[in-house]
Amino acid sequence: MKKLVVALCLASLFLVSCEQKTSKGKRLLENYALVTIPAPDLSGITDNGKEVLNLYRFAADQADAIYWEQSFGPKSSFDNLQDPAEKAFVDVNYGPWNRIDDQPFLEGYGPKPEGSRFYPEDMTDAEFEALADPAKYSPYTLIQRANDGSLNVVWYHDAYQAQVKKMADILRAAADITIKESVRTYLLKKADALLSDNYYESEKAWLEMTDSKMDLVIGPNETIDDERYGLKASYGAYVLLKNLDRTASLQSLTARLPELQASLPGDAIYHSFVPGTESNIFSCDVIYYGGYTNAGYKVIAINFPYDTRVQEEFGTRTILFDNVIREKFNRTVFPAGMQLFEGADCAHLDANAFYWCIVFREVAKGLGVKETITGKGTVTEALGNEALTLEKAKSNVLGAYLCAREVEDHRIDALIMKPDVLATFVANVIRSTRFGFGDATGRANLIIYNYLTEKGAIARKASGKYGIDYAKTEQAIADLGAQILKIQALGERAAATEFVNKYAVVASAIKADIVNLELEHIPIDIRFTYEK
Repeated sequence: MKKLVVALCLASLFLVSCEQKTSKGKRLLENYALVTIPAPDLSGITDNGKEVLNLYRFAADQADAIYWEQSFGPKSSFDNLQDPAEKAFVDVNYGPWNRIDDQPFLEGYGPKPEGSRFYPEDMTDAEFEALADPAKYSPYTLIQRANDGSLNVVWYHDAYQAQVKKMADILRAAADITIKESVRTYLLKKADALLSDNYYESEKAWLEMTDSKMDLVIGPNETIDDERYGLKASYGAYVLLKNLDRTASLQSLTARLPELQASLPGDAIYHSFVPGTESNIFSCDVIYYGGYTNAGYKVIAINFPYDTRVQEEFGTRTILFDNVIREKFNRTVFPAGMQLFEGADCAHLDANAFYWCIVFREVAKGLGVKETITGKGTVTEALGNEALTLEKAKSNVLGAYLCAREVEDHRIDALIMKPDVLATFVANVIRSTRFGFGDATGRANLIIYNYLTEKGAIARKASGKYGIDYAKTEQAIADLGAQILKIQALGERAAATEFVNKYAVVASAIKADIVNLELEHIPIDIRFTYEK
């Protein structure tokens, strides 16, 4: 093992030396494989529907503009960059910071602010705690410093008034055009929500909108950019086209959510949440990303809404991004696994296994526990900025756990076996550790990797490749899922911090893997261009 690490480190130095002639921006950009999103097949869409789809994209562009303000500031600041690769990498990251490590790749910038632009950079924790306005905890407010030095709470719809009004106007125009009553209702309620930052009614309407071939997910949703408190949501948008046949085949899972919830590992008291009855699952192709959703690595599935009231009363919607899942597997997961595993385990890398792991990962986001059982409020409120990391780790391992069980019980209509699920899951975990410590997804995968290693589920062989003990892997993901569910249910922030600090570390083996995959020019992730 020592020889492998030394050899890879020497190779890395050689690689850096050879590539000094190449711009830093070009080297960084090559870590993201360029994928063309083809023009969508709109043969089944009415002329009204096509106009609505165009308006969806215009609305997504407004979300994109707001996100630049949340992430960095004016995009025009980079208009004078001379290196096209650096300019393209700025677009990938929505600013001068590499999202892998939150460090600047352009000169003249310090590290990325921990609280992004949601809080004043000089604000202390004591100042935040002393701020009396309870709206400071809302996902939809900024904390800003007034002229006299005091702190003010500003609602998003006021802070981004011009863009939010445009977005709402576009959605209302789309509502006037659509012939689908459920779509009209959703768009009008979403427009109202954007102007008030009260999303309850619009999220309910979104879940009830099941008869449209298109979908628009837009607004402030993900809180991953707030690495200070894990509170503030970033604006983003997905414009989607539904795959009707595959969606129909997935719907049977929604009726089984209570059964899947009961089957989770660990004490049942730690996953006593009862999912809402209106949950559904859609299979879609993404035709446009905007804002947070387009920044850094690309999301391949979602489970929304995050509002626990809506989840309890109505459920969630899981959306699988079929075209992006396929590109991710082909360009990152499969080549990484082929490089990291011995031959017998390579044979179990499977695109269908990857797809179904993602299905159940997203299903798992709506399972577990949402409110602590100790009266400490929601899991997010109780665990603070560790909540998102643990939620992502939980969803990943429980997704693999559920998928393996479903395959074993012959409930999945695909020619895959349990070892296919586990090998593909492990390959995706290892390649995703390349997202680094600066991101909740990277930290979640570091937790899983280090836990699997500790339990002997995966280990280096004499060849330098990984070997997988499938029985130990299955047991480890069940045990890890049960531990996280317990921490979440009890709302133990100290235990959560201790757990993350113990397992979310970049071990020497991971550093060697990163160099190994770099040497083989295997992309970290993908970026998009759109066919016109």
